Amino acid sequence: MTDETHLAFAHPIERSEATAGANPLDRISVRDLTVDVEIGAFQVERDTTQRLRFNVVVEVAQLDLNVADDVDKILSYDKVTEAVQTELAAERLNLLETLAERIGDRILMEPQAVRVFVRIEKLDRGPGVLGVEIVRSGATGNTPKDEAPLLPLVVYLSQEATRSKLLPGWVEQLSLQPEPVVFCVGPQSIPAPKATGLAAQFRIDLLAIEQNAWAVAAQMDTCEVVASRTELDWAMKNGQPCVWAPSKIVLDSVDGPKSDGSDGLALALWFAEMIEAQSVLSIGERLPENPAIPARYVPADSAHL
Repeated sequence: MTDETHLAFAHPIERSEATAGANPLDRISVRDLTVDVEIGAFQVERDTTQRLRFNVVVEVAQLDLNVADDVDKILSYDKVTEAVQTELAAERLNLLETLAERIGDRILMEPQAVRVFVRIEKLDRGPGVLGVEIVRSGATGNTPKDEAPLLPLVVYLSQEATRSKLLPGWVEQLSLQPEPVVFCVGPQSIPAPKATGLAAQFRIDLLAIEQNAWAVAAQMDTCEVVASRTELDWAMKNGQPCVWAPSKIVLDSVDGPKSDGSDGLALALWFAEMIEAQSVLSIGERLPENPAIPARYVPADSAHL
């Protein structure tokens, strides 16, 4: 076996050592961390978990200050494992490559981190071990500053509200609000197809809401349909009113909604809580008692919000 082939399959710490150069950096490592995760692009990988094994090596800059045996002043093992757990909890992912990139990015935000090796392996997808490994470098001490969180207003439109002649006026009023506005809708009154399985029916109901989202957005020239968190974040940062199409975010969530897919208001309240919205405005459908997020109701015949 050639040296190159050996290094390709060797533990990341060996790759770190082999590419260290004349002035090797200190390293910390987490080996063989195994977690049960729902991940994967194939349908057979949904609604089930599989074992992932993580091996992470971080090359770190030497500290100039006297750490005085203080764990709070170093990049500790806990911060490495927390990076893994945080990214696993953020959302359901299809690709190991995406997960590895996010873990690497999070670790490189630490001031001490210079270079990170992340290897992730699927242990249950076949007769062998399937995995990816990345190497990423970062600028020491340039920890990105956290941006101020966006606190949008989520506006739920009932079936009556989506058909109302007052809709353009509501959109105009809401466009004057300082916070980003995200519209949510339920399904149209047309019955959705029925399936025998709960999972299939849930997806059908979500798609029915998405159809209505596109129909409603077409009535509002200033609004765009958003399906992913990236699209949503872009719209909010750029002051673009949008209508939420729920399938991707709901199906990719680690802790999804407890309601069925046809309950548009329940989905909107879950979505608002998940994105940490400032509040919810429900036009035309009364709210449940004690919602988990500040919310108010306005009748569908009210011209003023």
